[in-house]
Amino acid sequence: MSAHEPVAELNEGFSEPGATAPPWAEVAGLLDRSEMFWLSTTRRDGRPHVTPLPAIWLDLALYLCTGSLEQKTRNLQASPRCVLAAGANHFRAGLDVVVEGTAARVTGPDELGSLAAIWKSKLDWDFQVSADGFVDPAGRTGLVYRVAPDKILAFGKSPYSQTRYRVPA
Repeated sequence: MSAHEPVAELNEGFSEPGATAPPWAEVAGLLDRSEMFWLSTTRRDGRPHVTPLPAIWLDLALYLCTGSLEQKTRNLQASPRCVLAAGANHFRAGLDVVVEGTAARVTGPDELGSLAAIWKSKLDWDFQVSADGFVDPAGRTGLVYRVAPDKILAFGKSPYSQTRYRVPA
């Protein structure tokens, strides 16, 4: 286990007898392989907003891109706390992972260039780097956010388990 690897804490109260915490490599692998995530944000009036979108798992963080005029952008600008979830839609099999964290804009041209290359290789999306983030082939601006996890939860099925991963500071 790396010193920078999140530490697992199985919640036995929400887990079946004999359940164990999924290894961090399994959780990180699911985040890395997932193409679509559910992003939950909060509107200015307090109502929830949930939407699917692609995200990239890299260096213990999730990266997302959203149009500059979209509801989720307005929500993140007002309140950067958010949740991203990925996993299986099966009741008796698979693993679901929830990442709670704080979104921060990514604006550095070197980091944006690296992320644009990853988006191209993983999702076949062509982004050019601009001063604000990404620009797609149609000329639309996308703002890029890094969501640093405060907490990561993994929900195993068969046997059912709930594990919290504490992210090292």
